[in-house]
Amino acid sequence: MKRAMVLAAGLGQRMRPLTAETAKPLLPLLGRSLLDHALDRLALAGVEEAVVNAHWCAPRVAEALGARGGASPRLRLQLEPELLETGGGVRLALPRLGEAPFAVVNGDAYWLDGPTPALTLLDQYFDPARMDALLLLIRTSRVEGAVGRGDFFLDGAGRLRRPEGAEIAPFIYGGVQVMAPALVAPEPEGRFSLNRCFDRAIAAGRLFGLVHDGEWFHLSTPADLTRTERRLRNGRFGQRL
Repeated sequence: MKRAMVLAAGLGQRMRPLTAETAKPLLPLLGRSLLDHALDRLALAGVEEAVVNAHWCAPRVAEALGARGGASPRLRLQLEPELLETGGGVRLALPRLGEAPFAVVNGDAYWLDGPTPALTLLDQYFDPARMDALLLLIRTSRVEGAVGRGDFFLDGAGRLRRPEGAEIAPFIYGGVQVMAPALVAPEPEGRFSLNRCFDRAIAAGRLFGLVHDGEWFHLSTPADLTRTERRLRNGRFGQRL
């Protein structure tokens, strides 16, 4: 896995007022932006080139990318004058991402790895013969913050399905995945959510999940960010942050 997409174009509405004049992935945690943390994790996993999209406060995102200098991975900015959502952003980037499977990371995702980096595990377990995407899953029982009904159930083979009726799913999507270009290639360019692609892959039995064996932090509101900063500074996680 040599290429990746970092989704950094969202409006970050639930993080207001912190995102009134900046993009959510540029918010600081432990003295570095969430975007820098995500790009560092991609570099650790051996990703050589990453496309980063930008819409809200795009000039500030561009400035932040430029400030990384020659640090890995090589960066390509994808400006989106119109908000394309998660799926539309990836679809637009396909010509830059190539034909091999690639990682997609939410620009505001923050996690601590277990014994093996999560992105490395996703790359190792991704099987293009059986999968359109392999999502990093987080147990809802380990999440501080609102998780609603959860996102997915996981069967013994690793396939995913949505909760039905009054079901409460035990996993949420952690904003990190490896996907094949075929997951979004059938979609027309324009605005759409990756959830539409996930549902199509579920129907075909080709959406899989991998349970995260490290720490993951829910960052939706200013209170979440404050709590996470406190936990990271006071906690004993036994690994490099």
